[in-house]
This record gives sequence, C-alpha cells and structure tokens, in this order.
Amino acid sequence: MDWNTLPALLALAPPPSQPGQPQQQPPFWTSLIPLILLLVIFYFLLIRPQQKRAKQHAELLKTLRPGDKIVTSSGICGVVLTVKEKTVTLRSADSKLEISKASVAEITERGSD
Repeated sequence: MDWNTLPALLALAPPPSQPGQPQQQPPFWTSLIPLILLLVIFYFLLIRPQQKRAKQHAELLKTLRPGDKIVTSSGICGVVLTVKEKTVTLRSADSKLEISKASVAEITERGSD
C-alpha cells in the first residue's frame, strides 16, 4: 500500500461520533443472517444426506428375503435363512447366527426365488 493513498482511505471512513450523539446500531435482523445461512448449510451438508442414507437402508431391509447373501456391519458374510420382524437368521460357514435387522449393511447377491 502506498503512503499517498492512506489519507484517501481515511477520508472514506465514517466520521467519529460526537459525545452527545447516540451511536447508530445496525438492524437486529442483520445479525440473524449468518445464523440462518449456517443452518441452511448444515441441513444440506449433514442432515439431508443422513436422512437419504437412512431411507435407503430401510428400503434395503424391506426387500431382504431368504437366500440373499449379505454383509453385516461387523463384517460377517452369510446367507439369509429366515427373516423375522426384528431379526434375521443367517448361515455363515458352519455357524447359524441370529442377528438384528439393523446390523445388515448390504446385500451382496440376491437369492433365487
């Protein structure tokens, strides 16, 4: 910055308030704009994608049927034997496990009808 431009920049500043004059405050709603903007950003970056993922997972659980090959959230791979209201029975190697439906992470292969 050039020292010759400093007086011009200072001339653009608002004049200092006089001791007898009240200072002018910006309107209240102007302080709400950053907060509203932050909430909109949070909604589109955090909340909406999470709701979309939850909806996809619920749809996956509705379409679960015996014969499907699945992977659980803990990494167990197996074939679905029975599907109940809240649990799924699956066979993994020589083991038969009963797990909660919520722990099904993905269906890797659809079983035959």
